[in-house]
Amino acid sequence: MNKRSIKDVDIAGKRVLMRVDFNVPLDKQLNITDDNRIKAALPTIRYILAQKAKLILISHLGRPKGEKKPEFSLGPIALHLSALLGKPVKMLKDCVGPEVEQAASSMNDSDVLLLENLRFHKEETANDPVFAKSLSLLGDVFVNDAFGTCHRAHASTEGVTHYLESVSGFLVEKEIEYFQKILTHPEKPFVFLLGGVKVADKIPVIENMMDKADTIIIAGAMAYTFMKVEGIDIGSSRFEADMTDIVKSILGKAEARGIDIVLPIDHVVTDNIETAVHVQSTEDKTIPEGWIGVDIGHKTIELYRSILSQARTIVWNGPVGIFENDKFANGTKMLAVIIANSNAISVIGGGDTAAAVAKFGVADKMSHISTGGGASLEYLEGKALPGIAALSNK
Repeated sequence: MNKRSIKDVDIAGKRVLMRVDFNVPLDKQLNITDDNRIKAALPTIRYILAQKAKLILISHLGRPKGEKKPEFSLGPIALHLSALLGKPVKMLKDCVGPEVEQAASSMNDSDVLLLENLRFHKEETANDPVFAKSLSLLGDVFVNDAFGTCHRAHASTEGVTHYLESVSGFLVEKEIEYFQKILTHPEKPFVFLLGGVKVADKIPVIENMMDKADTIIIAGAMAYTFMKVEGIDIGSSRFEADMTDIVKSILGKAEARGIDIVLPIDHVVTDNIETAVHVQSTEDKTIPEGWIGVDIGHKTIELYRSILSQARTIVWNGPVGIFENDKFANGTKMLAVIIANSNAISVIGGGDTAAAVAKFGVADKMSHISTGGGASLEYLEGKALPGIAALSNK
């Protein structure tokens, strides 16, 4: 995608309005429990400050639904960012209005402002043009570095671009670079590994990947619906009956196109997910009545290892078991290690998959970990993301 990045514009001395994704988890005492999203924006932030520009940061946090709620204030983020940068970050009480405009117009070079939660205003998610115009008055250039919000046409991602020169930050630029390569010129063999819970959520991405991947591995809870459709006993495992016809169609298309769809050949099962007192492995792909599939088994891990070790490109979206519980985490852990140690270009979809590779200590060995779960999935579906489509072309 031929979009302009921050390096394509002169920002020296200018006011840079930058959309970031500081939607980080907070505990009950409003302490940040994971600052990865803040750290992901630092390269762009530091570049802007090094150019002697004036930086105005805008973000959302949580779902306040258009109301000012103290538990969703960005105040804790301002303090943390100040510590990371080693310089003051001034926090404002709102993100639009005369006081905000005055603060933005009186900034010195390399100053940093963080505005209050965009979603305290319902006009943000409604992409209200008056609200977008108000945001645009704060800057001379707009930089989008919040990939996790690019699949939403909000005032701060799409609306503001109608009024300002709009470019990507380094984070969004990297996301575009990796996903465009996957969608247009992936190195072969290309293996697409898909996990997670619901078949319905993944149908569009499976359809799109059938034109690009050589092998599609399907695991996680969604695999049991595929197995049931193929006539395999799945015991009491999750089954989406309403997806039967669609799954049959996908399997038929894959066979016609010569695309391998590889399902698990053994499983870790339990009779109660909550208590997990009784956990065992199956001998083959069938699951006994009364038992629930919760992870892939050792035979499946070895089968997937043989496929992944031959790949030149691997895209992984969705864990293959309930990895939050250590009893059901081995499959996801082993695949994370296998992918980390492969020679392939490895792209990890955001959300739970990113959390999994972080949990198992292999995040730094992946080629790229997306910062947006929903955004990465829609990109892989072949959809145009509004926040990226709206950026200025080169």
